[in-house]
Amino acid sequence: MALDIERKIVLVTGASSGIGRACAEAFAARGCRLLLAARRKDRLEELAKSLHERHGVKVLTAALDVRDRSAVEAWVDGLADEWRDVDILVNNAGLARGLAPLHEGDIQDWEEMIDTNVKGLLYVTRAVVPGMVKSGRGHVINIGSIAGHEVYPGGNVYCASKHAVTAINRALAIDTLGTGVRVSSVDPGMVETEFSLVRFHGDAERSQGVYNGIDPLTPSDVAEAVLFCATRPKNANVRELILMAGTQASAVHAYRTS
Repeated sequence: MALDIERKIVLVTGASSGIGRACAEAFAARGCRLLLAARRKDRLEELAKSLHERHGVKVLTAALDVRDRSAVEAWVDGLADEWRDVDILVNNAGLARGLAPLHEGDIQDWEEMIDTNVKGLLYVTRAVVPGMVKSGRGHVINIGSIAGHEVYPGGNVYCASKHAVTAINRALAIDTLGTGVRVSSVDPGMVETEFSLVRFHGDAERSQGVYNGIDPLTPSDVAEAVLFCATRPKNANVRELILMAGTQASAVHAYRTS
């Protein structure tokens, strides 16, 4: 029987758009209380208002850059008692920058990917999981990528960062074994979000070309997979879920109609 998660406290990073926003929508529809963090406060506030009006759920937002360890620690440590016991952590904040060969790569792009995708995930996890262990329950769901299982041309550092997420996910499951904390990852292929626009530094034409002729995943597709992981019975855990569009077979193999 699926787990009832109504009124559970769910923390989602990178919640202002894309997969993070879709996860917030999915958990709100199940009656969860939401802690939503992202850098764009205006988008978060608009989302919080919408979710409260449509689902009647409590939502607390924070303008937070997960790369800022002190800010992450201060926010989690400063949560009011009613928000302190996080039940589900969705580590979604992440990005790609550039698609150059490694020997031509922009080092600032590398720094941003590593600081967000790896260190940011670690900072949030380190701040939240001790409370889960103490309470004897909780679920960490990391948003990884097919890039955490394969590499592709120009993907060097981004793929390395997502391979790190895969390793962290597997290691955390071992480290928390017997504590009551479950650990999962949802690792999608192509998802039509702002991902490519960010990767190509705002080049809309190049970004749209990534999805031409294919039917990629939507953020809601990924959110449904996250929700599936979160609602498995207590005796079950989805360790890793690779989710691909029907038109994609690997990181570099996709069927295009044009």
